[in-house]
Amino acid sequence: MLTLKAFAKVNLALEVLARRVDGYHDIASIMQTVSLYDVLTLEPAGHITLKSSLPGIPDHDNIILKAARRLSEATGCGRGAMIGLEKNIPMDAGLGGGSSDAAAVLSGLNRLWQLAISAEQLAAIGAGLGSDVPFFIYGGTCLIEGKGERVTPLPDFEQSWFVLLRPDLTISSGKTARLYSLVSPGHYSSGGLTTGIREQIECGGQRKPVSVYNVFEKVVSDAYPGLVKYIEEFRRAGAPEVHLAGSGPVLFTLLRDGKLASDIHANLLAGGLESYLATSVGRQEIGC
Repeated sequence: MLTLKAFAKVNLALEVLARRVDGYHDIASIMQTVSLYDVLTLEPAGHITLKSSLPGIPDHDNIILKAARRLSEATGCGRGAMIGLEKNIPMDAGLGGGSSDAAAVLSGLNRLWQLAISAEQLAAIGAGLGSDVPFFIYGGTCLIEGKGERVTPLPDFEQSWFVLLRPDLTISSGKTARLYSLVSPGHYSSGGLTTGIREQIECGGQRKPVSVYNVFEKVVSDAYPGLVKYIEEFRRAGAPEVHLAGSGPVLFTLLRDGKLASDIHANLLAGGLESYLATSVGRQEIGC
């Protein structure tokens, strides 16, 4: 039996460059894995099945099972697997939990079924499941381009702490598509902001602390009515900056001071808010 960690992510940069003819958007982004993770177990079985103790996870048709079936079809492998899921990453949060689970299943079944598929091949299979899945095949710190399928691994981000806050908001289905629909051509950019953050990371962050940019923050008040209240709560808890994690609604602050991160996290919990404390996770920790 294999036991795998499927890590969450945050976007250190997220720019929308243009709308594509296929309806998707070209993006430039830098994604970073953090130490909040789901746990998956894989063991040989006659069929591909999923078992999760968390209510609300479909046991017949979800991205985890789609990933396993897609890998089986792509390789002609007729083996099965019993997949167990312990869900810790909040769902519909902008942290990439479902995509990370799918990537972990692709990588894990590649080992369990002894397929010897390369990371590039796994990422290509993952691209058909979701735009974030290719990133999670690699993890760590990566530049993301195209609609998410072009992944360039970068040097590991220096050790940092991430305090996450999940607002108590009702989230409708299709939230990511709605966010993209709210982004107008006036919000498009050239990718230069992402390039600047990439250069800071490649220099080890020595010039100045890495800035965070997320285009969705420009439309967040329309996308998530009531989110402003949580941004203000986060700041009152001591966060110097507050940013949207991917497509949200989870918020985060990035810190180099672990003591300050712990204090902010404790302040949020004391205020009755759902909060998580995480650190940056490099590719070596993931095993890539």
